[in-house]
Amino acid sequence: MTQPDTAANALPQPKFAARFLTDEQRRASMLAALSHWQGDQDLWVYAYGSLIWNPEFDFQEQRLSTLRGHHRALCLWSRVNRGTPETPGLVFGLDRGGSCRGMSFRIRANEVPDTFETLWRREMSTGAYHPRWLRCDTPSGPVKALAFVMDRNNPGYVRGLDETHMVQIIKRAHGSYGPCIDYVVQTHEALSAAGIVDQRLARLTERLQERMQSGA
Repeated sequence: MTQPDTAANALPQPKFAARFLTDEQRRASMLAALSHWQGDQDLWVYAYGSLIWNPEFDFQEQRLSTLRGHHRALCLWSRVNRGTPETPGLVFGLDRGGSCRGMSFRIRANEVPDTFETLWRREMSTGAYHPRWLRCDTPSGPVKALAFVMDRNNPGYVRGLDETHMVQIIKRAHGSYGPCIDYVVQTHEALSAAGIVDQRLARLTERLQERMQSGA
């Protein structure tokens, strides 16, 4: 007799409706983040997840970077891009504590307005992140880069998931951008290609790939 999948049945479910910023709210957030900008300076953007392998903007330079005080975590429910309201997925955020190895991109001054419009449509649709200008250490010296830091008060924030639950959630979720598992595996592969070691993500990816191969 087949036993019930107790791990799957025990999966936590987000109990909130997806909320999106209006165009006016999103633009106000972007202008607030750019309030210090004089219009003639190149700006840096810090990437820790899918922006590394799919930035969707032009850049003049990229540098391996270490951001201290935050770490990469699958800590945000995705109910559209990598999941649905009924079967949510998980996406990365910068959560409090530790450090994070990623990539910083330099944006030419004359391309900042269009690039930041694109970034805000992509990263700030639900207002799940706090845009912050943070020091990123690079082999050529520190830069101050824009980083999207997790808002722990956002209803989409999730913490405390164990690895088994993450595997279950990621394996079954699929959204408008494709399967959640592709998102996680591609991020791991992009980090590895850049020489960035994220042991937690590597271990999670190994388990996901084992599940894919076994058909479980």
